[in-house]
Amino acid sequence: MINDLREFIEAARQLGQVKDIHGAHWELEIGALTELFAFKEPSPLVLFDQVPGYAPNFRVAANLINTPSRSSLTVGMPPDARPIELIAKWKELLKGVKPVPPRVVKDGPILENVKTGADVDMTIFPTPHWHELDGGRYIGTADCVITGEPEEGGWVNVGIYRVQIHDKNTLGLYVSPGHHARIMREKYWEQGKSCPVVVTFGQDPLLFLVAGQSMPYGLSEFDYYGGLRGAPIDVILGELTGLPIPATAEIAIEGEVPPPSAEMRMEGPFGEWPGYYAHGAAKEPVIRVKRVYYRNDPILCGAPPLKPPFVTFGVPIGAAAIWNYLEKADVPDIKGVWCAIGSSAAAGGAPFIIVSVKQRYHGHAQQAGLAALASRGGNYHGRFVIVVDDDIDPSDMKEVIWAVSTRCDPKSAITIIDGCWSTPLDPAMHPDQRDAGNFVNSRAVLNACRPYAWRDRFPPVNALSPELKQQISEKWKKELA
Repeated sequence: MINDLREFIEAARQLGQVKDIHGAHWELEIGALTELFAFKEPSPLVLFDQVPGYAPNFRVAANLINTPSRSSLTVGMPPDARPIELIAKWKELLKGVKPVPPRVVKDGPILENVKTGADVDMTIFPTPHWHELDGGRYIGTADCVITGEPEEGGWVNVGIYRVQIHDKNTLGLYVSPGHHARIMREKYWEQGKSCPVVVTFGQDPLLFLVAGQSMPYGLSEFDYYGGLRGAPIDVILGELTGLPIPATAEIAIEGEVPPPSAEMRMEGPFGEWPGYYAHGAAKEPVIRVKRVYYRNDPILCGAPPLKPPFVTFGVPIGAAAIWNYLEKADVPDIKGVWCAIGSSAAAGGAPFIIVSVKQRYHGHAQQAGLAALASRGGNYHGRFVIVVDDDIDPSDMKEVIWAVSTRCDPKSAITIIDGCWSTPLDPAMHPDQRDAGNFVNSRAVLNACRPYAWRDRFPPVNALSPELKQQISEKWKKELA
């Protein structure tokens, strides 16, 4: 069982998947190298140290779980499984989770260094300027923002939201509409209060992964994380906020988010996961940092969004959540789900969803497409839902494009739905609509299955049958190796 970021890095190093970089500058060099290594094959976890102008052992780790093998490492899955097989395993794993609440402890590595009052200084960490057009330095890209529900039982949410450094004790915090932390902080503001907050900037990558998934309102990601591991996470209760702080985190802060009427600052722009700067600089709420915690020789986690098809979590785990939703919605014989473009997380947006189904009745493919669109993981910032037959691997875009090109009749097999939940990050949203706060868009459901009514008369595929493929592969396996 992996307990923290350092154990994860060591496990990745044992697999030969860590690249050490010495002396890269925080101004664009770390960000540029992160992007270049992200698209290399194989793509390593990159560990930066000796950043000019900073303590040499204050490090930055990037590309943590952007490959299927390291994504699998977070929960001990086989590192060599096919991508669609990993989604199937994640589907079963997510479906069977039994929440395990955190365990409160009195001590942990995060307490090795504690700064308060005038000693609070967020600029001691080598925070990169990740992308060329970013409006500042972002310490929060692979972070966990921890907030509490002020009205409904006090449950704790853990989410991934971008955090910019303004000065020594002030951070910018951007949370898109509809996300749980935004709902919570607005409840505090309605009471005339600041919203207490804890943010970690280096933690077990599994907690980071879980923080990006779509949980029902009322279920804490800490509990879900404990369920995935089969053991509780150790937390220390913050003296100022009372919120749980992971005891083995690398860096953490306690602070408050005052109401917009009290303080806002210009935040952004920031290169986001759709691959654009759709949401420019704007006044956003801030975090007033009251206390800073960090381990000796801390490691700042970085996961800057990169232009698709980059996948932050190695495989689009949100696809597993959509698959589970389809089964709960009683859509039978779903054979696979994939998200080809967009965030890896169920809560992060899914503009291109592919669902593979074995058709059983008239309208089955359309039902699958509409149900995927209705799910929490499939509804936020979507664009296209493609439904394909069960002979198509939804994770193989060559096969998907072939199915759309040969089985989808544009006149009869495309359904347009308007007024769906979108985000200011949507690059195709008209600026006037964004300025008006009307964050909706349209969706297209493409039925790229053989027409059910005459599927038996559809031309056969010009390819090896599975039976002959297996027979020849077995006979000639030495030559084919």
